[in-house]
Amino acid sequence: METLNQFGVHASSVAAPWPAHAFTGFAKCLCAPLLCCAIPSVVVGATDPLPVQEVAAGVFVHQGVHEDAVPGNYGAIANVGFIVGGKCVAVIDTGGSFAQGKALRAAISRQTSLPVCYVINTHVHPDHVYGNAAFVADKAEFIGHHYLAASMRSRGSYYAAYLERTIGPELARPSILIPPSVQVKGTHQLDLGERKLTIQAWPTSHTDNDLTVLDETTATLWTGDLVFRERIPSLDGKLSGWLTTMESLARVPAKLVVPGHGPVSTDWPAVMKPQQQYLQQLRADVRAALKAKRSIQQATAEIGASNPSQWQLFDGSHRQNVTAAFTELEWED
Repeated sequence: METLNQFGVHASSVAAPWPAHAFTGFAKCLCAPLLCCAIPSVVVGATDPLPVQEVAAGVFVHQGVHEDAVPGNYGAIANVGFIVGGKCVAVIDTGGSFAQGKALRAAISRQTSLPVCYVINTHVHPDHVYGNAAFVADKAEFIGHHYLAASMRSRGSYYAAYLERTIGPELARPSILIPPSVQVKGTHQLDLGERKLTIQAWPTSHTDNDLTVLDETTATLWTGDLVFRERIPSLDGKLSGWLTTMESLARVPAKLVVPGHGPVSTDWPAVMKPQQQYLQQLRADVRAALKAKRSIQQATAEIGASNPSQWQLFDGSHRQNVTAAFTELEWED
């Protein structure tokens, strides 16, 4: 039996349709395939505006907690936020539940009366996308990597079960996956009014559907989970691809970086160094285990087990990273 990781399962392992209960309380939409066009009929209580910090002019960030998703944090474990332009607002990731999405929407209303016209998802993981439904009433365009919709479809039932297991049925029930109406290949530009954003889709790295957002006005780069700080990186794509992508990312002329997890930084690209070292060491250790003809069970139990770690939540993800790396690298030439 396959063990579910924090992302449900690997995408290659599932081909399940959208879970039927995910559409409870939603009206069917005829305007676009897969896109629900009504907000949930069940509202999870009143929420205060999500605390945000203005890290650059018009750029607001909420830093997620370094915890696993539980009812007490309603899945708010990733960095999310928004950028205010001259005519409208772009949201970048919406959080781990409908409740967090509503709180983020309330935070936007506290800062500006401008409409939300874009919701950008940096990748498929639940802590970044399950607040999307809170923005359907804005009639925003949902923007994601061109593989994002397929990943949402394949993982939908597993993610629904994950959400119920972690944050509980009451918070999970109105939290559904809203796929992108705009799918990005290569680069894509958005104009918020006197403010342009450049969206870049990347090859398989942290996942197979990672993208970044660069605010040209302040040179603020939102990396999604292509960059982790403090919390251990989690591998759900390709280790070799992620390391290569980081080399390309380092050439982006950013002055400020918003990682997927951890504090905002002005130390770019040096802020990626700890993650790069961890992933390089993971690759070296797994290659050594393969050369020594260790089994995947032995490698998972042994690699990194005796070394103190600088990463928070290390035990929860490191073994999964070893397993993913082993599966990838055993087919190396």
